[in-house]
Amino acid sequence: MMFKKRVNLITLMFLVISVFSFAGGNENATKFGLLTLLPPIVAIVLAFMTKNVVLSLFIGIYSGTFLLNIQGKGFFFSFIHGFLDIIKNVLSSLSDSWNAGIVLQVLTIGGLVALVSKMGGAKAIAESLARKAKSPVSAQIITWLLGIFIFFDDYANALIVGPIMRPITDKMKISREKLAFVIDATAAPIAGIAIISTWIGYEISLIKDGFSLIGIENINAYAYFVQTIPYRFYNILMLAFIPMSAIMMREFGPMLKAENRARTTGKVLAHNAKPMISAESTALEPDESVKLNIWNAIIPIGTLIISAFIGFYFNGLSTLEGDLLSQVQSNPLSMFAIRETFGASDASIVLFEAALFASIVAIIMGISQKIFNINDAIDTWVHGMKSLVITGVILLLAWSLSSVIKELGTSVYLVNLASNSIPKFLLPAIIFILGSGIAFATGTSYGTMGILMPLAIPLANAIGQNAGLTGEAVISYIIVTIGAVLTGAVFGDHCSPISDTTILSSMGSACDHIDHTKTQLIYALSVGALAVVFGYIPAGMGLPIYLVLPIAILSVYLLLLIFGKKIDIENI
Repeated sequence: MMFKKRVNLITLMFLVISVFSFAGGNENATKFGLLTLLPPIVAIVLAFMTKNVVLSLFIGIYSGTFLLNIQGKGFFFSFIHGFLDIIKNVLSSLSDSWNAGIVLQVLTIGGLVALVSKMGGAKAIAESLARKAKSPVSAQIITWLLGIFIFFDDYANALIVGPIMRPITDKMKISREKLAFVIDATAAPIAGIAIISTWIGYEISLIKDGFSLIGIENINAYAYFVQTIPYRFYNILMLAFIPMSAIMMREFGPMLKAENRARTTGKVLAHNAKPMISAESTALEPDESVKLNIWNAIIPIGTLIISAFIGFYFNGLSTLEGDLLSQVQSNPLSMFAIRETFGASDASIVLFEAALFASIVAIIMGISQKIFNINDAIDTWVHGMKSLVITGVILLLAWSLSSVIKELGTSVYLVNLASNSIPKFLLPAIIFILGSGIAFATGTSYGTMGILMPLAIPLANAIGQNAGLTGEAVISYIIVTIGAVLTGAVFGDHCSPISDTTILSSMGSACDHIDHTKTQLIYALSVGALAVVFGYIPAGMGLPIYLVLPIAILSVYLLLLIFGKKIDIENI
């Protein structure tokens, strides 16, 4: 009887918090019910059936705008107004300064990559690394290390690593699907747990706001963020999965088929694959007269990274005020100053500025070496941007779908659906699964974090106290739950074919997007299951992290050992 009362109390609190957090979308969630799931389901199913992401996203958006209009406009006029609302959503997505910055960033980095390729820098790096990459194992490990090195932003990771490593992995007969997976699996997972990245400010602000809902003010949100890192089980296990898979040379599921095809036939792309980059752009090679020099890649890309770090600092500094600004100015090079400025910066604008500056540096280098003149340089830069226009179109449609889903109240419906009874030891696992479902349906990890954090922290606080936890024990339980929110968002986003990072990883590796999604999905689901069974459930029971984390990592090894099959490398 007492347990039933406790469950009812928790359920009531969860629903009250849901109403408070989603005031705008709750009405539509109640009105449409199960139909709120229609747009993401339509988009995802069509993406797998047609292998046409643009068409799938468009129809998914249209199904949502049609639903939103059908009661007020009637069946016939909803067809017209539904189409008009698609245009409104696309324009609204593009008018958002963050989204516009992302599109500009993507296009500009594409232009930079084209310049580096034309100067022979990418080929020189590829040949240099190829001498170290003597096998598929070392090629995958180097790709993984490069992905970890570009830890500060998941978009930059996906756009930089792929073009550099693609010639090497092609030579080693590694499938484009596996390359896309390695890129995708090191992009958001490493950016999400890096102590300095473009994610930090957003994650810290959510944690701080969540604690304020339970009456805890003036906390060191960054310190709590750092404490969540050992509990980011999916991120950590996925980062461990990649080198284990490479070293053991074991694969399973659709990836096994893709890797065997590449090894035995040399076909790094499947039959009828539609790589997310133009063949013309892929074949952008330097003239035979150009002397290959690795500095033609290191300096422009190094400029991108260094100027991005400088940009994060000064862009963030310009937004700080009051005591926080005074503290930063009193010790400008401290970890505190770097953390606060990076967290407050506008990453989309900074990375666009950094990419533009790096492009100018690359143009000057190419002209000074007489590789090309100014007209050819600009043509090359624009050419590189053209190859990414399709990515910009897909991103705009993905953002528009997310906007329609938000208006329909899809996330509210999913949250309320899972809020009936939540035992203490299961809450982190349930939050992880719920977050992954929302992120999968919406294609956004950021949006999912924003949706769940205001719910998860008060809920964890209530459940922890009802279970008899006090003081630091309650805080520790909340930290585990915060880790589940942040990691579940990454996991769902990682699985989703409409996720921007999934799309960018397909583009960076020149892989067919649907092939990338299908081969990655089984791996993501497997590692996600391990994160739940060997991570969040034991952690929710209160087991110490120094026991939980090693066992969870060991489970990844056993997964590959039991279910993985050896790849034939004799034909390389």
